[in-house]
Amino acid sequence: MPSSTTLELKDRPAGERILLTAHDLFYREGIRATGIDRVIAESGVTKVTFYRHFPSKNELIRAFLAYRHERWMRWFVEALERHGAKRGKGIDALVPALRDWFSDAGYRGCAFLNSVSELGGAMPEVVEIARSHKREMTAEIEKLLPPSRQRARDAQLIALAVDGAIVHAQFDETPEAALKTLARLVKRCAATSIGLREAG
Repeated sequence: MPSSTTLELKDRPAGERILLTAHDLFYREGIRATGIDRVIAESGVTKVTFYRHFPSKNELIRAFLAYRHERWMRWFVEALERHGAKRGKGIDALVPALRDWFSDAGYRGCAFLNSVSELGGAMPEVVEIARSHKREMTAEIEKLLPPSRQRARDAQLIALAVDGAIVHAQFDETPEAALKTLARLVKRCAATSIGLREAG
């Protein structure tokens, strides 16, 4: 998914400008590294206006994660469909969809894994927000798999592998090695599920 909002902010309401600016800064540079003054300056609002919309940085972090979740899930579903998830390809659409994201110039990994790494100890609610996000991602992956007795477990296994690929794509020279490994695992899970369905 595109890492930046790529939206014209100047005509948007102040609260939206703050949130979209924070989204890009938090994702690109990190939550701890991004101070409130930076968000205020780049969103073009006053301190009074900022604190009227977001009384604390924690409030802004929660809003950022809620927005990021909605935006990423919408992109994920649309990317899967674009790569054939509804045209019979099912789980085969997963790796091409992730390749689109990993190849984006502004790719910085998963905002939720990053947030837990940065804030999990100081702001425990971030951990639960990340869990909720990952549950929804896993549910979308499960929809791609053929019906079987172990469909939910296979979806969890693939989701875990997706998270591993997300991390590796950040520091490998290219994301291709991670994507190829993920593709092998996905293929193996799909074949096992089909075998169990036919045996049953």
